[in-house]
Amino acid sequence: MLRTLLSTIGLVGLAAAENGLAGWLRYAPIPGAERYRAQLPSHIVALNATATSPVYVAGQELEKGLQGIFGKQCTVHHAHGHWGAAPQVVVGTVDEYTKAYGALADAPELIEDGFWLSTKGQTVQILGQNERGALYGAFEYLSMLAQGNVTEVAYATNPAAPVRWTNEWNNMDGSIERGYAGASIFFANGVVVANMTRAAEYARLLSSIRINAVVINNVNANATLLSTQNIEGIGRVADVMRPYGIQVGISLYFASPTSAVQGQQNLTTFDPLDPSVVTWWTNVTEKIYERVPDMAGYLVKANSEGQPGPITYNRTLAEGANLFAKALQPHGGLVLFRAFVYNPINESVWKNDRANAAVDFFQPLDGEFDDNVVIQIKYGPIDFQVREPASPLFAAIPKSNVAIELQITPEYLGQQCHHVYLPPLWKTVLDFDLRKDNESSLVRDIITGKRFNKKLGGSAGVVNVGTNQTWLGSHLSMSNLYAYGRLAWNPSDDSTVMLQDWTRLTFGLNPSVIDTMVQFSLETWPAYENYSGNLGIQTLTDILYTHFGPNPQSQDNNTWGQWTRADGTQIGMDRTIGNGTGFSGQYPPEIAAMYDNLASTPDNLLLWFHHVNYTTVLKNGATVIQDFYDQHYAGAATAQTFVGMWQSLQGKIDTERFTDQLFRQVFQAGHSIVWRDAIVNFYHNLSGIPDEAKRVGSHPYRIEAESMVLDGYKTYAVQPFEVASNFTAIVTSTNTTVGTATAVLDFPAGVYDLGVNYYDMYGGNSSYCLYLNDKMVGEWVSNSFQYIGSNEAPRILGHQPSIYIDGHSATRVTFGNVTLAKGDMLKIVGTPSGIEPAPLDYVVVLPAGVVD
Repeated sequence: MLRTLLSTIGLVGLAAAENGLAGWLRYAPIPGAERYRAQLPSHIVALNATATSPVYVAGQELEKGLQGIFGKQCTVHHAHGHWGAAPQVVVGTVDEYTKAYGALADAPELIEDGFWLSTKGQTVQILGQNERGALYGAFEYLSMLAQGNVTEVAYATNPAAPVRWTNEWNNMDGSIERGYAGASIFFANGVVVANMTRAAEYARLLSSIRINAVVINNVNANATLLSTQNIEGIGRVADVMRPYGIQVGISLYFASPTSAVQGQQNLTTFDPLDPSVVTWWTNVTEKIYERVPDMAGYLVKANSEGQPGPITYNRTLAEGANLFAKALQPHGGLVLFRAFVYNPINESVWKNDRANAAVDFFQPLDGEFDDNVVIQIKYGPIDFQVREPASPLFAAIPKSNVAIELQITPEYLGQQCHHVYLPPLWKTVLDFDLRKDNESSLVRDIITGKRFNKKLGGSAGVVNVGTNQTWLGSHLSMSNLYAYGRLAWNPSDDSTVMLQDWTRLTFGLNPSVIDTMVQFSLETWPAYENYSGNLGIQTLTDILYTHFGPNPQSQDNNTWGQWTRADGTQIGMDRTIGNGTGFSGQYPPEIAAMYDNLASTPDNLLLWFHHVNYTTVLKNGATVIQDFYDQHYAGAATAQTFVGMWQSLQGKIDTERFTDQLFRQVFQAGHSIVWRDAIVNFYHNLSGIPDEAKRVGSHPYRIEAESMVLDGYKTYAVQPFEVASNFTAIVTSTNTTVGTATAVLDFPAGVYDLGVNYYDMYGGNSSYCLYLNDKMVGEWVSNSFQYIGSNEAPRILGHQPSIYIDGHSATRVTFGNVTLAKGDMLKIVGTPSGIEPAPLDYVVVLPAGVVD
C-alpha cells in the first residue's frame, strides 16, 4: 500500500511532558502524518472476537496506534467483510485467515510464535503461526509506522529460540532484590497485590518485544508463594498477562515441603528422591495448573549462596531438577535450573576458583537432565561483571538444553544511576566462538539449539521493573530492556540498529536527537569499564555490601571468590592450566590455548586469566599499572562529556524526561570521578608506582574540606581510605551541631564551576548551603540523592543506599558559571540530620573545560 519512507522529518513539535510509563509504545504523532492518512487502513479485521485473545488485543493495539501516530480513526471488525476499495489490515493466525480469505499464494514457513507481515497492496496482512505471533506482527507493523517507515515490505520472521523469559527478583514483602525502581508490581505484605494495572501494562511492553514468559518472584524464593491465597494471586497475574501472549512462571524454594504453607501438607524432608516429596510437588503443581493452565514453568536456584537444594541430601543437581521436570511434564511446563551454583571458598588455596564452579558441578551431569529442563547459565563465570569471558559451560554440556542469563538491571554496572547501554557487552558473549570440537560454536548458536541440535533453549533476562513510572528507574535504561527482547528473538541483531530504533520510538524522529543519543549510549559501556575496572580485573565495586560504589580492597581477603589477588607487586587471577586454577582448561582446546598463554590473551581479559607484575607491558605499550591510571582517567573524562551531550537535547525532547535524565547524567559525571580516584589511589598506594602523567594525587583545583577553617566540623578518617580525597572528610562534631567550613579562594578572577563532594548516607537528610562572600550560591538536601535546585522538582536516584561514609554514598553537586575573584570567601554550612553528620570531602573550583 504505502510506497515511501518519510524523509522530510525535520524538527517535531515538542510533546507534552512524559513520565516514561509508555516506554517505546508512545505512538506519538509523526511529522507529515496527514499526507499518508488517506492511504492507511480504514478498517481493522481482527480474526478473533474473544476479548482476552491476543488477536483481539492486536486489533485494539492497531486501532490505538493508527490513531496516535497518524490521527487515523479505524473501525475494528472481527469477521471478513467487504468495504469496497478501502484499505484494510487483517490480523490473525494463518489458519483463521485461510478460513476467511483462502490460502495465501505463497504460504510463509512459520514456527511457533513466528509471523508474516505484508504491507503490499490494499490489504496489510499480519498473520501469526499462533495468536501470540499475530500480536507480535501487529506490534512490528506499528513500530515501523511509529518510526516513519511506510515502505512496502513482505517477510516472515521466526524466533531463534522458544525460551524468551524475564526473571523478576520480587520478594513477597514487596521489595525487589537488586531492583532500583521502587516496589514490586506483583507483591506486597506477603501476598499478590490486588491491583493488576501495572502487571497488564508490563505484559504489553514485553509482548511488543516478543518476550513470552515472566517469572514473577525472586530466585531466592519464599515458600509462602505456594499458599492457597497466593496461587489464586498468581492466577490473577496470569489472567491479565495472557491476552498479551505472556505466560507466568514462578521461582521455587527447594525446601518448601518442610515449610508451613497455607493449604499445603508439611513434611519433615525435602529430599528430591523421597516419594512423599515427589507426591508433594506433584500435588502442588497440579493445584497451580488448575488455576493457571498455561503456566510457563519453574525457575530453580539450589545449593548456591545458602539456598537449600538436592546436595543437602547427597543428591545430584540433575536429580533435583528432574523432580520438578517430572511434575511439570503432564502440563507442558519447563524447568529453568540456574547454573549459578557455588559455595564460599578459601582464598589462601591458590588453585581455588569460583569461576570453575559451573563446569565442575554441571559437566559431569550432562545428559542426565530431563528433556524439559533448561540450564540457565550466566553470560560469564562470575556474576554480571563489566567484562567477563563467555562461560565455558555453554560448550561443556552439549547434551543439555541451555539458556543464557543476562542482567538488564545492572547490579554491578551503576544500578540505573550510571547509564550503561548493555547490548555491546552482551554481544561479546553471544558472538563468541567457543570452537567446540574445532568447529564453529558461537554462543548464540548454542543457546538457540542450532549448534547441538536441541529443541529447547534461549534467553532469560533479569529485569526487576518496579512501580517507578520509568519502570527501571531511568528513562535511558529502558533501551536495555528493549534490546534484550530483540536479542532474545534474534541474537544476531545489531546493537546500533536496536538503539536507533528504540530512540526513534522513545524520543521521536529528530535526527540530531537520534545521532546524539546513539553516540552517547554507545560510549557508556566502554567508559564505565574504564573507570570501574579495566584489563579484565572485573568491576571493582564493594562486593561485601551494596555492589554500587568503588571498594577495590573488598575484592580480596574473603570467601566470595571475586578475587583480584592484588599485592604490592602483582595483580590478577592465575587461571592457567599448569600454575593456576585451571579455569582456562575448561574451554575447548583452541580457546584454552589462547587464554592459557599470556601473549595471546586479549589485554581486555589479561587480569582475568593471568597474575602479572604491575610493570608487565601490554600490547598497547603501556604497563599494567599505567594503563590502570590512563584508562580510569579516560573513562571519567568521557563521562563528563555525557552531560554536555544530553544538554544539547534541550528543547528537542520533552522537559520532564530531559530534566530527569540530566540530573542522572550530572550524578554519573561526579560519581565517575569518585570511582576514578578510588581505584587509582588504591593501586598507587598498593604498588608505590607513580603515574607517569603525574595526575594521581595531584588536584590543583581542589580545596580539601579538612584544610578549611572549621567551626562545628571535625576531621574524619574515611574507610575505605581511597573513597575520600586525601583519605579524609569532615563531619559535624555532633549530630545536632551545625557545621561551617570556610576558605579564602586563591584563584584568578573568572567564571568557574563550583563542585562540592559530599556523602549522602541513608538514615539522614542533611542540608547544605554554599555561599560566596556571604551571598548564597546554592543549597541542597542530602536525601537519597534528592537535589533541590531552582524551580525544579526533587528527583531521587534508586541505587542501593549506604549507611556509611563510603564510595556508595560519595557524590557531587555542581553549581555552574559562578563568577569569583582571588580573595573571595567561600563558605559551606552543613546541618546534620539523623545519623548523617553533614559530611563533606572537598570543594573543586573548575575553569571552563577542565576535568577535575
